[in-house]
Amino acid sequence: MACTFFALALAAAGPRAVFRDATDASGIAFILRNAATPERHQIETMLGGVAAFDCDNDARPDLYFTNGARQPQLDKATPDFYNRLYRNKDGATFEDITDRAGVRGEGYSMAAATADFDNDGFADLFVAGVNRNILYRNKGGCVFEDVTEKAGLAAPAPQPWAVAAAWFDYNLDGRLDLFLVHYTKWDPKTEPFCGDTRGAYRTYCHPKYYEGLPNRLYRNEGGGRFTDVSAASRIGKHIGKGMGVAVSDYDGDGDPDVFVANDAVPNFLFRNEGDGTFQEVALEAGVAFNDDGRALSSMGVDFRDIDNDGRDDLVITALSNETFPLFRNAGKGLFTDITYPSRMGALSLPLSGWGVGVIDVDNDGWKDILTANADVNDNTEVFSSRKSRLPLAVFLNGPGGAFTMETMGTPALHRGAAFADFNGDGRMDVAVSRINARAALLLNESGAGNRWLKVRLTGRTANRDGIGARLKLTLDDGRTLFNHVTTASGYASSSDRVVHFGLGAAKPVELQITWPGGRVQKLAEPAAGRLLDIEEQ
Repeated sequence: MACTFFALALAAAGPRAVFRDATDASGIAFILRNAATPERHQIETMLGGVAAFDCDNDARPDLYFTNGARQPQLDKATPDFYNRLYRNKDGATFEDITDRAGVRGEGYSMAAATADFDNDGFADLFVAGVNRNILYRNKGGCVFEDVTEKAGLAAPAPQPWAVAAAWFDYNLDGRLDLFLVHYTKWDPKTEPFCGDTRGAYRTYCHPKYYEGLPNRLYRNEGGGRFTDVSAASRIGKHIGKGMGVAVSDYDGDGDPDVFVANDAVPNFLFRNEGDGTFQEVALEAGVAFNDDGRALSSMGVDFRDIDNDGRDDLVITALSNETFPLFRNAGKGLFTDITYPSRMGALSLPLSGWGVGVIDVDNDGWKDILTANADVNDNTEVFSSRKSRLPLAVFLNGPGGAFTMETMGTPALHRGAAFADFNGDGRMDVAVSRINARAALLLNESGAGNRWLKVRLTGRTANRDGIGARLKLTLDDGRTLFNHVTTASGYASSSDRVVHFGLGAAKPVELQITWPGGRVQKLAEPAAGRLLDIEEQ
């Protein structure tokens, strides 16, 4: 199936989203193994994080896949359970460097989050999991060391089950802090029974049968050390069932805020007060529930500007018959649910989604939405008319504010998705994990002829990755585009920090960068069709 084009369009004009499945020729052989049990342990359906990041500074994004473990021991007893790191050799082929890199992982891994936490110029890797988290420090050249204990991140065993993590500089001191998302308390010895009481089938249980947990915030003190400030910051006051996390300065006050997608309980929006504390404001902001006042099975999330008005909007994946909520940032700290007016509601209603990314698929200057889909259960057909395995979906955006949907790829039990321009052609590609199946690398061949621009920042006073910086690009056709630097997006995953703009037929007139802390830097007439490296001045 290599080099086959996938695109099934609902629009009569033919597909706008054209991706080539490059998996077979890529050298990526990773299989996400959940070690499924007859008891249907909840962890088996929740894994699958993927990270796209440049671990050797060659401007080619590399790939890291998290993996499960043997049950009930939760150990990676054999190589088929190792997490895997693939080095991008030439944009088309990858090599497995897991053993040399020292990142095979421990226990039942869930998520990956990447950033240069120590500002030494090398991207580091945090792996979250069931009762075990690991911080890998990159020593250079994609060779890592486990510094979890040294960093103060090794909580007493068993650690809470973590499903996602995000790097951001919440106190604007130039050092990246770590936000850790926890799901529920879980013990295989007390797994509840869900399914047919006559024994015909068993399913994974609804989250209502599990007790929720608070999230954690670790402040980076420098020198490779972190302090747990969950209580002092007020993050730890709130009990949820977190699955996804995204960061944005949604209210424009200069301080990064955090959204947590919760499973079947109200979502969290932690507004940064600028004094080291956060206020949970999801209800008053209008993002705790959907427009019907219901808490959804929120899973993946991305926090970016959908409508080019300079304010970051929220898109969330959820289960079938719930829709994928789209909240438009209306300003003044408030959001409006536009799921149905934008057509996202009707289009996503039959889908269950996990990974999600807001990217400009066809380089037309409007950010689109790509989701990695599958049901929670792998036996859905036994008790429902729904399908367990689903294709990927692309929701295409435009100036009218209404989306169209195209699906692509082989239906599978998709989970995590990471986004980057893997082959350097100026189009955003995607790598996805699939339970008990080979991961997929899909290279984007959409938007032929449209211009593009990519920006990679290096902070000096700000954190070296420039995470939290906001970019404003003015075009010669009168449009203005916006984006920001983050690696936290989707479900359990981490995407490349390079900022991508699709331009359509336009040319850039001015790029404005607002660094964390407020310093503004401008560049006149940046050239399209290239990767700009910009240092903080």
